[in-house]
Amino acid sequence: MRILAVTNLYPTSGAPSSGVFIEQQIKSLRQIGLEVDVFFIDRHRLGMRVYFFLASHLLLKISKFKPDLIHVMYGGIMAERITHHIKNIPVVVTFHGSDLLGEKLSGPVRQMIAGLGVRCSGRAAKRARGIIVVSRVLLAALPREIDQSKVKVIPCGIDLDRFKPLDKNICRARLGWDANRFHVLFSGSRDPVKRPGLARAAAENLCRCGINAEIHYLRDISNAEVGAWLNASDVALLTSLHEGSPTIIKEALACNLPVVSVDVGDVAERLQGIEGCYIALPEPGDIATKLSWVYSGRRRVEGRVSVRALSLECIARQLKETYEAILGWPADTTRSQELVQSS
Repeated sequence: MRILAVTNLYPTSGAPSSGVFIEQQIKSLRQIGLEVDVFFIDRHRLGMRVYFFLASHLLLKISKFKPDLIHVMYGGIMAERITHHIKNIPVVVTFHGSDLLGEKLSGPVRQMIAGLGVRCSGRAAKRARGIIVVSRVLLAALPREIDQSKVKVIPCGIDLDRFKPLDKNICRARLGWDANRFHVLFSGSRDPVKRPGLARAAAENLCRCGINAEIHYLRDISNAEVGAWLNASDVALLTSLHEGSPTIIKEALACNLPVVSVDVGDVAERLQGIEGCYIALPEPGDIATKLSWVYSGRRRVEGRVSVRALSLECIARQLKETYEAILGWPADTTRSQELVQSS
């Protein structure tokens, strides 16, 4: 099976942490035997003008690679343009969150661009042969007239070999963290949608209660180092206004790290039944209270078992089954096998 993966998020030398989850998904598809080529649209470097030349470059890529299916790995303008131009090859679009929900806390210009992206996502969803959303919360954001039979809920997988429990003291010594502090790990400090001010206020409340807390902002850190940061921490904190299926929460659970989060995306589903993880109201006092509960417990949680089904390989096989269903191929077969059987 030949899959052309189209993405505007992908690691580069200038932005090595951008789109790592996309890169991992593509690698996992290759590891289970699919032939995957990548068409990377470098929007961050080239700007919005990159979409004006998208069609000609994409058609050239298709003529050389001859894919059976195109998987657009994010919505917005990119997905709208591709579903507009490609008619003779099945197109699947994955929506991750902001491409359907917008960016409500950003500045007016960014909100306007994000709003355009949401409208484009709606048009792309109507045209696509298959739709993937990374959490159930995104189902309601799809256009009402969408045929639900073509929609699948498939979260992004995580690398369980990279994200696993490690010795906390060794990780802290490596990072130079004070062993006597309560370390709170927060992801996405520059993005207003993540509400870093809310996280900071909760940490300040915690300190006023006599807990020697320190908040660490996970930014500009390579994916290879994130596991050490998680294992050095006492708790992972998420305060976002909206999310799809936040990867950092799944990675934290894979490391058996306690989580405190507002009820956003699929986090409540991920934390269900895990003692020592808490859903908080989106206000500093309640978040600080839940963080203090983690502080009082001072232990790891049994989170890893809950995310085993989200391994890269498990998710890759779900994607493969989705591709096969859209193409009408028998499960667990290849094009060559199909041709042999029909000859």
